[in-house]
Amino acid sequence: MLWPATLIGATAGFALASIPGAMLGGLLGQVLDRRLKLDSWSALWARLRGRSEIASGDLLFVLLGRLAKSDGRVQAAHIQQARSEMKRLGLDESRTRRAIAAFNRGKVGRDNLQPALAGLREERLSAERLLRSCWQMAAADGRIGEVERELILQWGQWLGFKPAQVQALGAGYDTPQGLAPARGNSYSEALKLLGVTADCEPATIKRAYRRLLSKHHPDKLAGSGASPTAVRAATERTRELQSAYNLIRERHGFR
Repeated sequence: MLWPATLIGATAGFALASIPGAMLGGLLGQVLDRRLKLDSWSALWARLRGRSEIASGDLLFVLLGRLAKSDGRVQAAHIQQARSEMKRLGLDESRTRRAIAAFNRGKVGRDNLQPALAGLREERLSAERLLRSCWQMAAADGRIGEVERELILQWGQWLGFKPAQVQALGAGYDTPQGLAPARGNSYSEALKLLGVTADCEPATIKRAYRRLLSKHHPDKLAGSGASPTAVRAATERTRELQSAYNLIRERHGFR
């Protein structure tokens, strides 16, 4: 015997209505946990809205991925900058894999970043480091585009900063011409700055650049309690290294 669809629906509705609220909540909770692999109603709501929460340890690389993809194409310089951040943080193999996954997630750009960033408002030092890393990623390819700048300014606002404060954190990176070469403004000066020669192999040049970038990274100094003057000097030095490396890379034709 075939039951009419309306009767089936009515029967199911009556059955649900007859289950006590606490028991119904428990049954639905099991569905969330076992079938949908969600651990809370907020996670279900996030799934229904097309986004999920971002773990604090993933946020930096989600942002970096979003910036790298903002102009439509992730370049080798963006990937190198992400690797530099992983090295700076001393990530082990497991955490590195997670950071790479977060970076790729950021490239997709589907997350609502405002709640995660707003949650860092009380952690001023962490928020400043986050924004400095964003400026460095934006400048990694030699220029900071308008989309990248607007994203960072918006994120800074969600973190509780004023626009001028966000711009100040990008000092040495956020210039009208992007990364205008400073001391590395010629090929010979760029080679000297990185401590390499014109006949060096690309792998040697890359190693020299990464070593110097790690040594002069401003976040490393900021974390050790260095003065604002020292941090600004390290920021400028990092800018010069990136500019010199980009010039050499273009001249030698490697990525």
